[in-house]
Amino acid sequence: MLIAYKYRMYPDEEQREMFLKHFGACRFVYNWSLEQKIKAYETDKKILTRFDLNSMLPDLKKEFEWMKEVNSQSLQEANKRLDSAFKRFFREKRGFPKFKSRKNPIQSFQVPQNYIVDFDTNQIRLPKIGWVKTTLHRMFEGILKTATVSMAATGKFFISILVEDGRETPEKESFGYDSTIGLDVGIADFVTMSDGTKIDNPKFLRDSIQRLKLLQRRESRKKKGSKNRDKAKYRVTKQHEKIANRRKDFLHKLTTKLVSENQAIAVETLNVSGMMKNHHLAQAIGDVSWSEFFRQLEYKCEWRGKTLLRIGQFEPSSKICSVCGSINSGLELSDRKWTCAECGTLHDRDVNASINIKKFALQDQNLIGVVAPGDTGGGPVGDVIKG
Repeated sequence: MLIAYKYRMYPDEEQREMFLKHFGACRFVYNWSLEQKIKAYETDKKILTRFDLNSMLPDLKKEFEWMKEVNSQSLQEANKRLDSAFKRFFREKRGFPKFKSRKNPIQSFQVPQNYIVDFDTNQIRLPKIGWVKTTLHRMFEGILKTATVSMAATGKFFISILVEDGRETPEKESFGYDSTIGLDVGIADFVTMSDGTKIDNPKFLRDSIQRLKLLQRRESRKKKGSKNRDKAKYRVTKQHEKIANRRKDFLHKLTTKLVSENQAIAVETLNVSGMMKNHHLAQAIGDVSWSEFFRQLEYKCEWRGKTLLRIGQFEPSSKICSVCGSINSGLELSDRKWTCAECGTLHDRDVNASINIKKFALQDQNLIGVVAPGDTGGGPVGDVIKG
């Protein structure tokens, strides 16, 4: 399997300067190559490949001597990243590649090979840079692939090393009704499980919003271009980083627990980008970070041989009675509890939704039979079909 390991780096002043040169040179090559591809297509309808662009780099170095100080393979990787951006544009409709700005707070460059990791001395040797002090808090074994050096908005340096550990992706474990958990995400409660368990939404942004506003006001009052403004801006960035780190820590602990305790996890597909267009809920939706939650569930299930089941986003999971299957079409968003008119069951809206998500997902896998709404001829919702 391919696994990435991320570490904090502590370069000295000279190494820091070399990092910045690599960031700038790779950004320059990316933008230059993007311009060449656009011009070639507009004038001759010709599509330049990354190999065509790589062959132009020696002449570009003659024009710009400072590029010779940078690892040549890192410059070639910039063209590879541009090529990947175009593939995403054509295949996945992700949007046309954009020119990179030096004002982007997060900068990075890649080293495909010829770097050395020394766990004994806690150092990593990078081409053209040398041995850099690194906190290697986790050891690994395997074949080293591409390493990505990045700088966070707060000026911290990190390296992410992709490792092929030689292990095969584990086979999916068998699962049934009892070993599957249904999840319904929300804002009041971060996630509600089909067994009735609710995980509170920690609301990291909301809890820190007053401090963040205070720091932003202080920054706005400082003179533009002054050192005091730079210091105030750094404090704002530091606060954002703190919020993001707390959120990531919460998500990693929760997703690891869910994947470890269940053979299958059922979730509902959500159009998060569309929901973010609601300006009344955008901040709250961004704070819960559903997309990152689902992303972590997906790759952790893959690593551990578990199964992530998804149902369509238009399934009315919260309006269907999980006992008899009847639909409460008059249910409003403000109704957190409701009683089924057919069977008289009192439902917690979120728990009922998570149970239905689980049953819909298992039904798609032919593991469970679900009575259609209004069908009184079948058995109860949730009968397990063996085989």
